[in-house]
Amino acid sequence: MNRFAAIVLAAVSSLFAVPTSAQGNMQDVEITTEEIAPGVAVLFGRGGNIAVGYGDDATMMIDDQFAPLSEKIEAAVAALGAKPVKYVVNTHWHFDHTGGNEHFGKTGATIFAHDNVRVRMIPGDPEGRFPVQPAPKEALPVVTYGQGLRFHLNDDTINVMFLGGGHTDGDSVVIWEEKKIVHMGDLYFNIPGYPFVDTNSGGNVYDLLRTIDLVTTTMPDDAKVIPGHGPMSNKAELIAYRTMIGLAVARVEELHGEGKTLEEAVAAKPLADFDVGEGGFIGPDAFVTAIWNSIDD
Repeated sequence: MNRFAAIVLAAVSSLFAVPTSAQGNMQDVEITTEEIAPGVAVLFGRGGNIAVGYGDDATMMIDDQFAPLSEKIEAAVAALGAKPVKYVVNTHWHFDHTGGNEHFGKTGATIFAHDNVRVRMIPGDPEGRFPVQPAPKEALPVVTYGQGLRFHLNDDTINVMFLGGGHTDGDSVVIWEEKKIVHMGDLYFNIPGYPFVDTNSGGNVYDLLRTIDLVTTTMPDDAKVIPGHGPMSNKAELIAYRTMIGLAVARVEELHGEGKTLEEAVAAKPLADFDVGEGGFIGPDAFVTAIWNSIDD
């Protein structure tokens, strides 16, 4: 299996894991590293892609996957020649992006996230599709924001911005200005299958489209794009992803406008000719439902 296929398989597999089962099945997970610019690397393992910014000032990490991988992640950071993690930014609240928070919080890292990330982590979602228990104190973001903030580290300007969310109601985009790197979190799935819009966590497909539009209209053509899951990407691929979502929305809107019920819209199979590959977190029926619920939101 080549490296691209291995990364995609790991990403897809991680999306189907629930916290309890995932916590006990991490022994064989390998953390691989891709340096994408001087002082910036991406770590691939199981769960959301991690970005690491490092240098003389401090080490900053974007997301931290699952708790049992924390020591492996620390080892991968150390192998870069980086200092221990001082700052953690969560792109959103899902457990495959925040599972390491407790560990890194206990080792002294300061955790940053949008206001709604902390709001959702405090109670968790014990009765949800993927049951998530209330987060311990050490795992909670201690610095939260409504719109964003800016880091000046290692001669980099790093903007953390909430542009309206879409995957959830607390998604942040992280941009290294000078190095033209953008971490999209789960606003962008670069894996086979359909986008996951978590309407139960305040996600909305229209917010998702607006956020992607805001990013791509200001993004340099040669920007490097880190998706929430899957291999490294670029502006052209992100725009193609947005185009696909827009087409899907238009088709579901048409059925909605005709007075169809949700059940009739799903049965009509409006995405039957989409070529998005096999696998992914949700199927076409679930994506149609998410779009429908976004229309009615």
